[in-house]
Amino acid sequence: MAGGMSYNIDDLQDLTAAEAYGKVLVDLGKEYPEIVVLTADLAKSTKLGVFFNAYPERSFNMGIAEQNMVTTAAGLALAGKKPYLSTFACFASMRACEQVRTDICYPKLNVKIMGTHSGLSMGNGGTTHHATEDLAIMRSFANMTVVVPADGIEAAKLAQASVEHNGPLYFRVGRGFEPPVYDTMDYDFQIGKARTMAEGSDITVIACGVCVLQAVEAAEELADENDVSVRVINMHTIKPLDTEAILQAAEETGKILTVEEHNIVGGLGGAVAETLAEAGVPCKLKRLGVPDVFSVIGYPEELHRYYGIEIDGIKKGVKQMLDIPVDDEDDAH
Repeated sequence: MAGGMSYNIDDLQDLTAAEAYGKVLVDLGKEYPEIVVLTADLAKSTKLGVFFNAYPERSFNMGIAEQNMVTTAAGLALAGKKPYLSTFACFASMRACEQVRTDICYPKLNVKIMGTHSGLSMGNGGTTHHATEDLAIMRSFANMTVVVPADGIEAAKLAQASVEHNGPLYFRVGRGFEPPVYDTMDYDFQIGKARTMAEGSDITVIACGVCVLQAVEAAEELADENDVSVRVINMHTIKPLDTEAILQAAEETGKILTVEEHNIVGGLGGAVAETLAEAGVPCKLKRLGVPDVFSVIGYPEELHRYYGIEIDGIKKGVKQMLDIPVDDEDDAH
């Protein structure tokens, strides 16, 4: 793990995931002079402007040309640099898709890609700016590691881990209005290793990103209201997946509910389903997320409720899997 960091929990709790990542990246820049940052005319929006201010000679605004940015990052990696590039998740995964696959993943170059404004966080921006397919796209590329931090603290942990990670890495964060999940930096974060947020024996909820906090709070309410014991797993790494945590949950609780701010096809839910099917473990599975549709338009919190990936929607999903009657409010989802 990289050392010499100058931040603490008080510095990070009030920062968005992108801001926290940018702050830590500036600190890492002191220790690793080979770190360079590239953006596609979005340094302010993706919160990497702090690195531009600290190290202007190692910062590159490529303009609104995401394909060129990715290819340039590949060239810098071949020259021994550690490129970090950022743009909106929809552009990183789709507009520059071929370049990510062929220029970065195929030669397994040491490039880190931050996709911001992911999922439904640009809800009122419409389908062109929704990013509900990026996990499916990125996890399908050989050599690519895919991570979804739950909040700013976890994004900071990922920044530390990423500098020593060899190979392509894609991670996504929201627009910046997501509340924090963690209240401490004192926990072990490892790429590829899930974190259990709450123990439980009746059912397991596996979530990633902004849905982790919703799952934790839903579990607390279900315990108080229905005496249901819910295990909550933060599956921050979508690839490589922590299959051990999934299979253990399946064997010990027999029921798994996945929750993600992404299309249920090819994302976290699909990855969990693949794991269970290949292992032949008998387990009841339900996936919550955007169904096989293009999302409707609205504010993120409205869309979360519409697709049932917030507290009440998760509670309803758990109750359905446990054959607990849902009330009229739950049934509205």
